Amino acid sequence: MQEFAQDIYTEDDDRDIHTLNNLGPLRAMAGIWQSVRGLDIKPVAEGREEQAYVERMELQPIDPQPNGPQLLYGLRYHTHIVKPGEVETYHDQVGYWLWEPATGTVMHTLTIPRGMAVLATGKATPEAKTFELVATKGGTGCGISSSAFLEHAFDTVEFRIKVTIHDDGSWAYDEDTVMKILGRDELFHHTDRNHLQKIGEPTPNPLARC
Repeated sequence: MQEFAQDIYTEDDDRDIHTLNNLGPLRAMAGIWQSVRGLDIKPVAEGREEQAYVERMELQPIDPQPNGPQLLYGLRYHTHIVKPGEVETYHDQVGYWLWEPATGTVMHTLTIPRGMAVLATGKATPEAKTFELVATKGGTGCGISSSAFLEHAFDTVEFRIKVTIHDDGSWAYDEDTVMKILGRDELFHHTDRNHLQKIGEPTPNPLARC
């Protein structure tokens, strides 16, 4: 079990206001990104289907976030996905990537407009070029919450995301959303993977611009 300080209220005043300098392995992900072709493998009535997609993702630094003695640095993100050649939204997602320097913990929050929220966590070093985060339904320190319909029809029991930072400055992710689907005996692995290229630099967090 993780040990925490007995003083849960006092904040550390000696913190760097420049988030971009304190993001650890997330620093390489800050900015505006775009892909040419991702791959989504999703469930359909007949079994599974492969769908290519085009993605635009923006990750911008937020001010340092204290929870009493705990200190987090992070990126607020929004990703918007369409099918090639189309304008209708295929997937929309918002949340945060968070880094806790004191413990080497990475957190990823995920919220989608289908009635689902996820908190995935993992460990990494500040210089890590690859790291993996996991969320399990009912887990401690992580979790998955879904609407009543999703729990009935497409119940997500585990979520994994692996991030790889490439030497050319690009980065990639590989996701696996494990679901219990109504009427199926075996778990379904709904996977997404993409490789993102930078098209814009991040904007410094508000406090750093004062």
